[in-house]
Amino acid sequence: MSQNVLVIGAGFAGLSAAITLARQGHHVTVVEKHATPGGRARAFSEKGFTFDMGPSWYWMPEVAADFFKRNDRCIEDYFSLIRLDPSYQVIFGKDDSILLPAAFSEICQLFDSIESGSGEKLRQFMAEAEYKYKTAMKTYISKPGLRIGELCNVEVLQSFLKMDMLQSFRHHVKHYFKDERLLRIIEFPILFLGATADKIPAMYSMMNYADMQLGTWYPKGGMAQLAWAFNKLATESGVKLCLNTEVEKLEVVKDKVLGAYTSKGFFSADVVVSGADYHHTDRQLLPADKSNYSAAYWDKRTMAPSCLIYYIGVNRKIPRLQHHNLFFEHDLQQHAASIYTKPSWPTHPLFYLCCPSKTDATVAPAGMENLFYLIPTAPGLEDTPAIREQYLKQVLAETAAYCNDKFEQDIIYCRSYAYSDFISDYHAYKGNAYGLANTLGQTAFLKPSIRHKKIKNLFFTGQLTVPGPGVPPAILSGEMVANYISSLKFGKHEVTI
Repeated sequence: MSQNVLVIGAGFAGLSAAITLARQGHHVTVVEKHATPGGRARAFSEKGFTFDMGPSWYWMPEVAADFFKRNDRCIEDYFSLIRLDPSYQVIFGKDDSILLPAAFSEICQLFDSIESGSGEKLRQFMAEAEYKYKTAMKTYISKPGLRIGELCNVEVLQSFLKMDMLQSFRHHVKHYFKDERLLRIIEFPILFLGATADKIPAMYSMMNYADMQLGTWYPKGGMAQLAWAFNKLATESGVKLCLNTEVEKLEVVKDKVLGAYTSKGFFSADVVVSGADYHHTDRQLLPADKSNYSAAYWDKRTMAPSCLIYYIGVNRKIPRLQHHNLFFEHDLQQHAASIYTKPSWPTHPLFYLCCPSKTDATVAPAGMENLFYLIPTAPGLEDTPAIREQYLKQVLAETAAYCNDKFEQDIIYCRSYAYSDFISDYHAYKGNAYGLANTLGQTAFLKPSIRHKKIKNLFFTGQLTVPGPGVPPAILSGEMVANYISSLKFGKHEVTI
């Protein structure tokens, strides 16, 4: 029997859930606060520039491609995907930078040129990382995280020690490499996971497999093209999308949500899936006595970083920049400590600079440059215009020094985005950008549950629940929740919603 399903939020998790449920025969409506779909992966245009607002790295391309295949579509029919070569550059100083090639054999040669014998060690390291990646994708990530018993099967238990859940990432990496530059290249993918490398489980070396083996890709037109592809697939699947429609309150009677009051009226539903910020839904949209978790519970969660972003248009080209640029000129440990140990604004921040106009002529006027700066920061820091101006001058100065090109006077557009914007746009808990920290104590069934404990027809998806933050996990999260909902009605559980 089909259900009337209301999905809150048109981010990747919400759209993934909506598409899957619609394909399973349900009547699905998505309500989205903003004027365009995509959630944090929205884009905006100003003065001829098109800026991706959030995600800019396209890793794990098979996740989105396989999702489209499961829905009888080919993702290549929706946009063009380009593999970047070099994947990115890491900048350690004005005359010290490393270009990471796309081919793994060339990466091994690069490592050998920096530290003798490290090419073979990288192959060994990557063999372990590949096992972790493939095992996680097959065994762990598809679990709904509702009970510890999900992990109590032969396949999971046999893989537990090989997944390196009890060893720290840093200890694991230092077993293979000594050179500080190589250590930074290996450790950078876990910078946004919510803890320092000495506290993140070594299982996350699987991110290095995603980086160096699966590659760094780019959808022509920007990351928002992937959001539009999901939006188009949703429409083709019969999903009704209501934009500029913000949910203001959920109507709950006893143990059931009857629907949602929105800025455009009341939407009734048999089932509600929230792809909005979990904390916001739990503590603001539900009646006070119906929250899934207490305020104390939420306050004890360890959050992944927030960030300070700048969207900048420059009216000419800038030399030496690649599509992706990691400015690692300062001490990584000091910056990490300002995020995770003693939350504060970093004195000498590391930062990321995306320049998609190096690859894609459509995102900037001819002869101009599109710049996206990102500084990882602790969530919940004071956010003022003066602070934003201070860090803008700092990153521009360091970029100009590396490029030997003072381009500040050629900037024709600049917009900043930080903690307060994440809250106002997404109701992001503590202004976070990357969800919960991926610590062992916040993994699988220890994350906030996809199902409300008391309200039988309310479910959650997105970066604050399983499997975690990031574009590929969000896609998997939505599909997982949708399949779980359908299993309650039509699967082996035969539980009535």
